[in-house]
Amino acid sequence: MAVDFLIVGGGIAGASAGYFLAERGRVVLLEREEAPGFHSTGRSAALFTETYGNAAIRALTVCSGPFLRDPPPGFAEHPLLTPRGAMIVAPRDAEERYRAALADGQRYVASVRGLAAEEALALCPALRRDWLGYAIHEPDAMDMDVHAIHQGFLRGLRARGGEIVTSAEVTALARRGTLWEAATSAGRWEAPIVIDAAGAWADEVARLAGVSPVGLVPKRRTAFTIDPPARHDTSRWPMVIDIEETLYFKPESGRLLVSPADETPVAPCDIQPEELDVAEAADRLEARTDIEVRRVVRKWAGLRSFVRDKTPVVGPAPDAPGFLWLAGQGGYGIMTSPAMGRLATAFATGEPVPADLLKLGLAAADILPDRLLK
Repeated sequence: MAVDFLIVGGGIAGASAGYFLAERGRVVLLEREEAPGFHSTGRSAALFTETYGNAAIRALTVCSGPFLRDPPPGFAEHPLLTPRGAMIVAPRDAEERYRAALADGQRYVASVRGLAAEEALALCPALRRDWLGYAIHEPDAMDMDVHAIHQGFLRGLRARGGEIVTSAEVTALARRGTLWEAATSAGRWEAPIVIDAAGAWADEVARLAGVSPVGLVPKRRTAFTIDPPARHDTSRWPMVIDIEETLYFKPESGRLLVSPADETPVAPCDIQPEELDVAEAADRLEARTDIEVRRVVRKWAGLRSFVRDKTPVVGPAPDAPGFLWLAGQGGYGIMTSPAMGRLATAFATGEPVPADLLKLGLAAADILPDRLLK
């Protein structure tokens, strides 16, 4: 079957690209699992923050904000973002690191400010007074409804005439003349443009197609939930992040979500949590707060895939006409998805980088795969 755009991978990257591309031609999205979003997309910590990541990530996040705050009619039945706030906390001996982080955050978000210890304790009374020295508050950080965002893109893709094929692992991918031909366990498709949005498996898809890999490294991220302490009302707590990025915690469906913010390189797989990572996060939580971890309610792990500069890889492969990369989102894929989808669409249709991204300083050279292949 011939289509205009063939997307490999039904996570947030492929879904958002398909949503926008379906306005420009016929799209088929191939997902090897029984349902899209089985791996990293469904295991996100789900916070929208404009102060996280490097300059390219922040530009993509800021430009995704308008869509997520006010999605198109029919995209979702309820708001995609809800108030949460985020607070970076630092020990008393980390003043220099605190001041640098505060200046960096204020460069992008005007509402970011430093807090006195008492102000930080008012937001999260569980923090240990003898440990806490400094805090930075981002009041406009928001919880994201990851499922609603992902399903909104998929539903919109279908509404615009696109097709989603599940249980369709790509087993062969080759260019014949002007078309890419994909053989899958669910059938065969061909298109002039193929988009590699396979997440942790993106390099494997590229190798299958004879395309040079970009050096993608999947990294395990562990999370678990615990019952909140009875002495605290945690419902209005912000997400709390250790300035060294060795711990974060936030309210989650009546419980507390906790993570050691681990980044352990692993091979692409259906990743599972390691007991040591859970134990380390529990120890760090107890050292920084008065919360005692007595029982882990649920635990899981996801893969966050990076290239060496921790910036997404978007755009045409220099060694394969019609092959486009959409990979390396790391832990930023959900909150950057509207801008990433528009960016992928621009490259797939031969258009320039969207003006709002250019205005924030994002250049094509920052994200194209060429930078990783030289």
